[in-house]
Amino acid sequence: MSTDKSPHPDAVLSQDSHRSIIKSTSIISLGTLSSRILGFIRDIILAKLLGTGFRADAFFVAQKIPNLFRDLVGEGATNAAVVPVLAEYRDKKDPQEFWRFVSIVFTLGLILLSVITILGIILAPWVVRLMAPGFIADPEKLSLTITLTKLIFPYLIFIGLTAYSMGILYTFRSFAYPAFSPCLLNISVIISALISFKTMKEPVFGLAIGVLVGGLLQLLFQLKPMMSFGMRYERPKKLNHPGAIRIGKLLIPRMFGGGVYQISVFIDTFCASLSSIVGSGGISAIYYANRIIQFPMGIFGVALASAVLPTFSGLANKKDYESMRKTVIFSLENIFFVMCPTTVILVLLSTPIIQTLFERGEFDAYSTQITSSALLFSSLGLFSFGGIKILVTVFHALQDTKTPVIVAAVCLVINTVLNFILMWPLKVGGIALASSIAGTIDFLILFFILDKRLGGLKSDLFGYFVKVTFAAFVTGIMEYLAWHYIQFDGQILRLCIIGTLGFVFYEFVCLSLKVEQAQKIAHFIQNGGKYTK
Repeated sequence: MSTDKSPHPDAVLSQDSHRSIIKSTSIISLGTLSSRILGFIRDIILAKLLGTGFRADAFFVAQKIPNLFRDLVGEGATNAAVVPVLAEYRDKKDPQEFWRFVSIVFTLGLILLSVITILGIILAPWVVRLMAPGFIADPEKLSLTITLTKLIFPYLIFIGLTAYSMGILYTFRSFAYPAFSPCLLNISVIISALISFKTMKEPVFGLAIGVLVGGLLQLLFQLKPMMSFGMRYERPKKLNHPGAIRIGKLLIPRMFGGGVYQISVFIDTFCASLSSIVGSGGISAIYYANRIIQFPMGIFGVALASAVLPTFSGLANKKDYESMRKTVIFSLENIFFVMCPTTVILVLLSTPIIQTLFERGEFDAYSTQITSSALLFSSLGLFSFGGIKILVTVFHALQDTKTPVIVAAVCLVINTVLNFILMWPLKVGGIALASSIAGTIDFLILFFILDKRLGGLKSDLFGYFVKVTFAAFVTGIMEYLAWHYIQFDGQILRLCIIGTLGFVFYEFVCLSLKVEQAQKIAHFIQNGGKYTK
């Protein structure tokens, strides 16, 4: 596996081109695709062994708690504060000073992550009761969740330092190692599941150990490429560094924003744990549905946001707002192009998708019913979730971490109100629908604010959105007819063929509407897989 070398100054313009962004996105997408496939294998195994029973709920809640902090001081901190400041230091400072600064960032990160981990282990009994109050009625389920939470919490240290390492590699536009490292976590959990369910009395503890080992492997995987770029850790003589202070100033509002998001996750988990209202297995259903949603999000939405972050940061440092505007439009067009048909296909085929992937062993027909409901309503917000990733990245590149926080806080209130309204008639599906509605409002507010700052976003994107939405609608009609009138012996084969047919049909409809992305795909195929401008 190769790593990308530091760019020559004369090549900056080329790197910031749309072609460079697509190439970087392709690398990240390939790594993410590999990770998602392994993740599906992992989830299929977990679904067969755990289903949506109390052990599944306990494990998913215990895994979720340290991951709440992961966004606050891990990936979220990296994208919002670490990468923009590191990119500026790398452009303006000499290499020795840059790496000295990196050592300070790592040291401060290790201290912060360790403190949170220790407090998390100590406060686990109260955190679990607060996050999943429905577990209190089941002492065995509550006790298991608390024990698993304590065991998994050190994962935060490994994954947090991994996120900082990925941020460093992003500043060198090296995306391969960060993209493929999550595969190690999935492989570790898969191996631990296969071993622990054959050898351990309580195999979920083996799964927890697999999570810890996977986190450590991800961190170690980043060391080689960082060292190839010249990293040498030096124990800092002092931690009071101007760059660290700037990161702190950017991080504090981002932590509030991350906190708002995590409160939203907490409220979803809180509501899903109320089995007397939404039925049993709600937490597991939301987890499995979210795994499906994260497949297109990770392969394209998150990949594109990660690839374009260094470009946005560079353009913001140069105050080239016209190029930034064009790059925002380009990024959102690609998000819409991919997410609109994906939404339609997931909505129409939600039940057969869940049946095909998960319905075996402990995952029964009831599990399929509640999970497909969560998937259907979550899919409605897919294009908004992808768009938010891009827009928030733009605000972070502009070193404005306050605006996304304020908008997220408003949408948190909306999400909370909708949760308590919709979960009564729609059960778990209502919780998912509330998130989709709130996410769409979040995207629209951020979009109109950025449209005023950069200008021209709304006028350039409206016609494009109408085209791809129409193409997705027509594709939906074709998918519906194909599913009901085309029969195959194997459910998996039928699902794959009809799903693929939907995307091919969408491509042809977009070509007839002269959608640029469809034309580029056609040219790419005609040129034998070679990208042309």
